[in-house]
Amino acid sequence: MELIPTQEEVVALLRQTGALRKGHFQYPNGLHSDMYLQVAIAMRHYETAKLLSVALSRKLRSHPELRAIVPELSIVTPATAGLPVAYGVCEALRAKQVYWAERGEEGGPLRFRPFLEPEPGEKVLLVDDVLRTGRKLTELRHLIEGKGAEVVALAVIVYQPNPETPKFEKLPFYYLAELDAMYFWDSEAAEEKVKELGMPEKVWI
Repeated sequence: MELIPTQEEVVALLRQTGALRKGHFQYPNGLHSDMYLQVAIAMRHYETAKLLSVALSRKLRSHPELRAIVPELSIVTPATAGLPVAYGVCEALRAKQVYWAERGEEGGPLRFRPFLEPEPGEKVLLVDDVLRTGRKLTELRHLIEGKGAEVVALAVIVYQPNPETPKFEKLPFYYLAELDAMYFWDSEAAEEKVKELGMPEKVWI
């Protein structure tokens, strides 16, 4: 495998570790899909986490403006799924620091812990394991910019867009693999597709 694995190699690795599965899955928002992805299942293995983090860091280093500011670059992620990716990328890049935003015990908006938030003018790289709906990353970007910091790029292991995924215009965007899942709002349509493709029974996630 090369230093930056191909799309096919990344997908094969996700399948091998059980992070990527085919079937019929229903997400909490009611959306049905033929594909289930949880990158954390792959990242639990040290060698896999290292391989994916280094590969993503090499894509980031190909951007000359990012490469020039790496020593002062902060890696920020939504907790908790993005943390293994953020720490892996930070180590591979030798960036300045990692911190994260999280929701309170009763939910609510993303927030930083006391004394752990961006400073005005700080250069920030947004990192997560998957870009799917983009809601958390959009919220986190607004939170960071509201503190006066600057988001300079976005990086994820897997880009898995659905019909609601926003576009992060003018923001450099890096990923290792793109997955085209099928999505259905209608349960009956999803069931028909499952039967047609011979997939397993529905799983709620």
